[in-house]
Amino acid sequence: MTVRRWLAGAAALAGGLAALVGSPSRRSLGSINVADLAQVVANQEDHITAVELADWLRARRPRLRVIDVRSAAEFRAYHIPGAEHVPLDRLAMTRFTADETLVLYSELGVHGAQAWVFLRALGNRRVFFLRNGLHEWLDDVMSPTIAADAPAEARARFTRVAELSRWFGGTPRTISSAAALQDAPVTRRRGC
Repeated sequence: MTVRRWLAGAAALAGGLAALVGSPSRRSLGSINVADLAQVVANQEDHITAVELADWLRARRPRLRVIDVRSAAEFRAYHIPGAEHVPLDRLAMTRFTADETLVLYSELGVHGAQAWVFLRALGNRRVFFLRNGLHEWLDDVMSPTIAADAPAEARARFTRVAELSRWFGGTPRTISSAAALQDAPVTRRRGC
């Protein structure tokens, strides 16, 4: 499922870039340097993980704004703590300052990736999107799971993630074996 989400996000981002570029022979559009944007994407500097975002939120990273670009109903049903609601169609009219770090997210990450393109096109430089959207937050922060027989290195990483999860009110779980972890159903919150 993660590969599908990544591909969907990459396709959305490519579509957003294509809309900005127009002709394949164009290297830039006004002040937008498409080659620079493509390099940021290729270096994977355009997104962060849910665990990284949780670290930033817990540390109260200065000038961090988490932006939920989903519908108002989806935002009311559930949103990342501290997030503000700015629908995708209102993004261009929202004021952001150069010293802010913006993290955008949507349900699965597709609209978050598109919003990243829009804000970069508007000149914002410190912009990221949540790699696999709200679903990644729910899976990796609110409901992280590890197999009891996981390698020591994985258990050590999980200890840190579990602490973050509990800080946000999440429920980290240990499943009996790696095989059971692969078969475990993914818990999703309805209406988000």
